[in-house]
Amino acid sequence: MTKAIMVQGTMSNAGKSVLTAALCRIFLQDGYSPAPFKSQNMALNSFITREGLEMGRAQVMQAEAARVEPSVRMNPILLKPTSDQGSQLIVNGEVVGNFSAAEYFAKKKQLIPQIMQAYQSLAAQHDIIVLEGAGSPAEINLKQDDIVNMGMAKLAKAPVLLCGDIDRGGVFASLYGTVELLEKEERAMVKGFIINKFRGDESLLAPGLAMLEQRTGIPVLGVIPWLDVDLEDEDSLSGRLACHNTQKPLDVAVIRLPRISNFTDLNALERFGQVGVRYVEQINQLGRPDLMILPGTKNTMADLRWLRQCGLEAGICRLCSEGVPLIGICGGYQMLGQSLSDPYGVEEGGQMRGMGLLPCETTFSKEKSRTRVSGQVVGAAGFFAPLEGAQCSGYEIHMGRTVPAGDAPDHFLQLTDAAGKQTRDGLCSGNVLGSYLHGLFDEGDFAERLVDLLAQRKGLSKENAPKERYAEYKQRQYDKLAFEVRRHLDLKRVYRILQEGIE
Repeated sequence: MTKAIMVQGTMSNAGKSVLTAALCRIFLQDGYSPAPFKSQNMALNSFITREGLEMGRAQVMQAEAARVEPSVRMNPILLKPTSDQGSQLIVNGEVVGNFSAAEYFAKKKQLIPQIMQAYQSLAAQHDIIVLEGAGSPAEINLKQDDIVNMGMAKLAKAPVLLCGDIDRGGVFASLYGTVELLEKEERAMVKGFIINKFRGDESLLAPGLAMLEQRTGIPVLGVIPWLDVDLEDEDSLSGRLACHNTQKPLDVAVIRLPRISNFTDLNALERFGQVGVRYVEQINQLGRPDLMILPGTKNTMADLRWLRQCGLEAGICRLCSEGVPLIGICGGYQMLGQSLSDPYGVEEGGQMRGMGLLPCETTFSKEKSRTRVSGQVVGAAGFFAPLEGAQCSGYEIHMGRTVPAGDAPDHFLQLTDAAGKQTRDGLCSGNVLGSYLHGLFDEGDFAERLVDLLAQRKGLSKENAPKERYAEYKQRQYDKLAFEVRRHLDLKRVYRILQEGIE
């Protein structure tokens, strides 16, 4: 019978996703067939499966750690915030619609049958399911009809490991307070504490650990140190987004849009020794980079308005006129065109002037494009001309169609999907390039040739490309993660908890 164990946290960014990935890799190494599961995820970093369905990237990362193909069954409910009070609801990989927080809260209990169908289907194919919670189980205003923390643990009969982030301070209070705010039956489901992101002398923690165990009756299973592993992050709280300065020869400035999505597109560039990737949210941070990138966004029109209001649009356009290259991806690509039209109210409705840096026009549509593709550059021009023939692969995920306007050049990419259907994507004009392709820098030689082009322009020596493919690099990081977590987590007790389960 399939076993289950759940990782919950005292707060967002306590390390639940990484610990879930670590357990998936450890169980795999120990001869089991694990799979991750998160019933409801709120994130703007998403992924397209082989079937053309959408899921959160955190569960993709965990699936990679378990060496299984990502499936929407691992994340049946995905919420993608479109504003401060609303989100797009995606169920089993398909868009259901946009809902306010209150509307979704009233609706979510109705989703339990679909959640359980996904969970049971996954459990039928694996030995161990490693579940991940969301936020904190002690959000007392949200506990009613909970479907992602203790509510899901009950449905899956999964014992809970509760982790806290000591790096942010107050870890003993947060662990103790979380348990105290749980109902009696929920408290009984918490079988162990994990203290995460520790720096320093662990012996100094001993009195606090002993007192925590004494007051709660729950054992501390491990103190995990701050780990130097390169893994994909969840969105808004990622430390990557706080990087405003780099010391590398090649300076890549990524515009940190308010609703930035799929910034994992940029992770692969960080593997090049000459490249420093930093995030810009104020005009005084822009400087004069070697490359600017406008990433994806869940609300193109609102974020373009923000660009105008904060002065970054003017700064970007000025640098482009002076020859600094610019790449726009997905929503960033849409911003670069001449106009945006939203006849169906997908975002805000109405029309909006684009940045005018590419000869194209975007019209938002009701249907979302979701496909995985591979291909090559066929329309390189201007600064990017040396990229002609470069190979790439990735996925498209957008609610809009961008078409050339006037005397626009041919599309930039020739792409082929899993069914063999060929399409064209993107535009290139002068030193400005736009594409819908997420993962543009991950595989193939596109990133290597781009970095060489930037280095040559700056008079730097050609950099040796990373010796291993990005996919292989990530697998090595999962092994490193598992090795470190094994050293600091009482796995004998974890396996005992897994075996005993809960009533």
